[in-house]
Amino acid sequence: MDSDNQLKAKKSVEVKNPQGLHLRPGEVFTRTASEFKSTIEVISGDRRVDGKSLLDIATLGASQGTQLEIEAHGPDAEAAVEVLAKIVETSSVDELTKEP
Repeated sequence: MDSDNQLKAKKSVEVKNPQGLHLRPGEVFTRTASEFKSTIEVISGDRRVDGKSLLDIATLGASQGTQLEIEAHGPDAEAAVEVLAKIVETSSVDELTKEP
């Protein structure tokens, strides 16, 4: 039986950043992922890693054009997947870190 704490969301995304999902983009991704209560995992092929761990994200070696699956389990799963998908699909982390 699913309780509200076990909400699940999943989304397929393509890495748009020319640097891939490495250091700076990965840091933005994991810092943002850590703001959510949900468990977040990133899947690339047969590899599944913790979306809140920069080391795990970096070891994926997700370069530009890589297809990833973002999966979240928890109370804010839908919101987490939407926000994190935007980060992966943005071509420059500077667009994400700019003050309005």
